[in-house]
Amino acid sequence: MIQKLIPPFTEETARAKVQAAEDAWNTPDPERVALAYSENSEWRNRDTFLNGREEIKAFLRKKWAKEKGYKLKKEYWAHTDNRIAVRFEYESHDDSGQWYRSYGNEMWEFDDDGLMRKRFASINDAAIKESERRL
Repeated sequence: MIQKLIPPFTEETARAKVQAAEDAWNTPDPERVALAYSENSEWRNRDTFLNGREEIKAFLRKKWAKEKGYKLKKEYWAHTDNRIAVRFEYESHDDSGQWYRSYGNEMWEFDDDGLMRKRFASINDAAIKESERRL
């Protein structure tokens, strides 16, 4: 039986929610990823603030047009009834072939249907050599 990933979360369902997010983000398909967020979802991504699925989709289209070879790994950190904290890192390169590793933390809050209504991400970027890639 497939368990629905809705609050209140157990450690098992929180970890499954994190894995589902990793799987979706690694597609990278803005339409698919945006389905995990509520229609009025609030985001902070670095210094960018977004509201709603349409802004999220537009942001992701722009992001993945610049970040080539995108590969992401998310790691469960902690959870409460309707919140999950994750650590993540991803690697990508720009049009010139310069690779980057981006890493940080995200705080997620979910509505009763299991859609993310708030996502706050703190992200740092480091230029790396292709030979330094881990993902």
